Amino acid sequence: AGCAVLIVAAGVREFSASISKNGQTHEHALLAYTLRVQQLIVGVNQMDCSEPLYCQKIYKEFIKEVGSYVKKIGYNRHTVVFVPVSGWN
Repeated sequence: AGCAVLIVAAGVREFSASISKNGQTHEHALLAYTLRVQQLIVGVNQMDCSEPLYCQKIYKEFIKEVGSYVKKIGYNRHTVVFVPVSGWN
């Protein structure tokens, strides 16, 4: 596959669980890289759950955290695209 979309919840508890060593974000990102997916798009879901709503500071922290992990896996951090998403509003 040429591209994969990885959706990660931006809620504090959900994000902490998904980015932990045995979390699904770790597993799915590693699996995508192992399957030679060249382009990774990360959807930052539930931005409407942050305090304050749609907080850019939280979004940037999220990018930093997930970006450093995908870099460790082997992706070029500058080619990974991050997209804020909210399905509620």
